[in-house]
Amino acid sequence: MSDSGPLLVIVDGANVVGSVPDGWWRDRRGAAQRLRDRLAADGVPGRAGPVEIVLVVEGAARGVDSVPGVRVEAAPGSGDDHMVELVARAAGRPVLVVTADRELRRRVTELGAEVAGPRTVRPV
Repeated sequence: MSDSGPLLVIVDGANVVGSVPDGWWRDRRGAAQRLRDRLAADGVPGRAGPVEIVLVVEGAARGVDSVPGVRVEAAPGSGDDHMVELVARAAGRPVLVVTADRELRRRVTELGAEVAGPRTVRPV
C-alpha cells in the first residue's frame, strides 16, 4: 500500500482481549473498554509517526464508545468481515491489522495490509 495518509491500525478487539486469560469473559464490554483506554494512552508501541487507531468490537462488547485517539466501531455482523471491509476501504493507505486469527490475517494480507499479533498492543 502507498503512503497516502497516516497508518491505519485496525485492532481485532475480541482476539486481542481474548489473548490473555485475565477474566475478560466475565465482563466483555469492560475488557474492551480497558483495551481502548490502553490504546488511547499508549498508541502502538514501535510505530513512529501519526496513526489512526480503530478498535473493532462485536457481540457483548458492543456499546463501547470512542475516545480521543481511538475510534471504536461495533461490527454489525462478523467482526472479521467488518475488518476486511475497513481494509478494503483504505486502499492506497498503509494499514496494520492486529490479530492472531489466521484466516483474518490471510484475508487482509491479500488486500495489502500488514499484520501483527496481539502482543503488539497488549503485553502479556
